[in-house]
Amino acid sequence: MIGLRRVGSDGFTAQLEPVISIYSAAMRPPADQLSGRKSIMRNHATYPDFTCIFAELTDGTPVGFAYGFHGVPGQWWHDVISRAVAERLGSESSHEWLDDTLELAEIHVHPDHQGKGIGRRMIHALCEGRKERTAVLSTHDQPTAARHLYRNMGFRDLLSQFVFPGGHEHYAIVGRPLPLTPQD
Repeated sequence: MIGLRRVGSDGFTAQLEPVISIYSAAMRPPADQLSGRKSIMRNHATYPDFTCIFAELTDGTPVGFAYGFHGVPGQWWHDVISRAVAERLGSESSHEWLDDTLELAEIHVHPDHQGKGIGRRMIHALCEGRKERTAVLSTHDQPTAARHLYRNMGFRDLLSQFVFPGGHEHYAIVGRPLPLTPQD
């Protein structure tokens, strides 16, 4: 049985080693990127209303994690996406989607535990009780299981084939109104 546990900034940063291990197994990034990713995650934990959900085995071993926070101007991802949405869809759309949003920054399940509904459960738990108007996230713009999950949960494309500054991979920026419903 996989249980979920909600933690704040301190509980998250205390578990950065297992978090990076899960991230590595799920995303398979080049090893030289891990220290930078760890630093970014540590910084995210300082953002407003940061919350993390751990998916854990009965012995407390984490097998997944998802975290998010209230997106505000001055955060790199928020600013880049706000500008891009305004350029492509208009400033009204940018305000509608990003002025009061829960940014779902990371959602990862160890490959040994994928396909069992853990990601969906973590997203539901992360969004539960949030006061933001919308939830937004970025995901690889490919036909992946994650992309399918987000569509199934009612997330719609705001941007597709989006390339972050300095990057080369294509992402989809997706969003949906909150709250989630039980059938999502």
